[in-house]
Amino acid sequence: MQSVYKYRFSRRTIYLSIVYLVVFALLGWLLYHLYEGGYLSAWFTSFIVALIALMALSIPRKIVVTEDRVEIRCLLDITEIRRDEIASVRRVETRRMKWFLPIFGGYGFFGYYGHFLDLRRLDRVRIYASEWRNFVEITDIYEERLYVSCTEADRLVAELMPPGGNRPDEEEEEEEEETEEAAMVGMTDKAEEQNDNVQETAANAKETDEKAGGQTSETAQEIGKADKTESAGSFDKTARDLCDKLDKQPE
Repeated sequence: MQSVYKYRFSRRTIYLSIVYLVVFALLGWLLYHLYEGGYLSAWFTSFIVALIALMALSIPRKIVVTEDRVEIRCLLDITEIRRDEIASVRRVETRRMKWFLPIFGGYGFFGYYGHFLDLRRLDRVRIYASEWRNFVEITDIYEERLYVSCTEADRLVAELMPPGGNRPDEEEEEEEEETEEAAMVGMTDKAEEQNDNVQETAANAKETDEKAGGQTSETAQEIGKADKTESAGSFDKTARDLCDKLDKQPE
């Protein structure tokens, strides 16, 4: 029993391949007319033909999974991995592939294949992809990493998953730690902001109370003054009434 996962070229890969072929053809045509019959044109033609032939060896065609191994079959080459030597298999987001720099291989010429440098880990990896997406990372027990692209990536991961599950991934652990630290910083900032809001509210309430207390004192003073004025007026009236009564009594 074996499972076959076929590669599919994306539009970007096809466009880049056409651009490569057009550039090679233009350079060959220019050298032929500028240095007709010369050493430079012959050297360039031989170099381009050898380069295309060498790159064609690693153009990926399909992934074949058997009971004991995984085969990445290219046009004229086969890369094999024993299934009992697979330590982890996982999907990889495209954003994590931006740190990969080609060392020896093809980048866009009918795919992405060969040896690449992972600038984030400073490690050499192998890639066999026909499109720059749908990546699956296969890591063996020798810490060697291989990346393939597959439209049925989830099914490939499920089929190649080791019996005991994947071992922890260092990058995922680092990302989780960074996420937790960011969450803690966010919670701290939020708590400080809430504390500042509470202090500001308390200050505003105290200021309001002080204003209300001042207004109450002024009101009490005004009421006291009014009471005193009213009492003085009543006393004066009573005095005048008493004087009038004394004046009216016969001598």
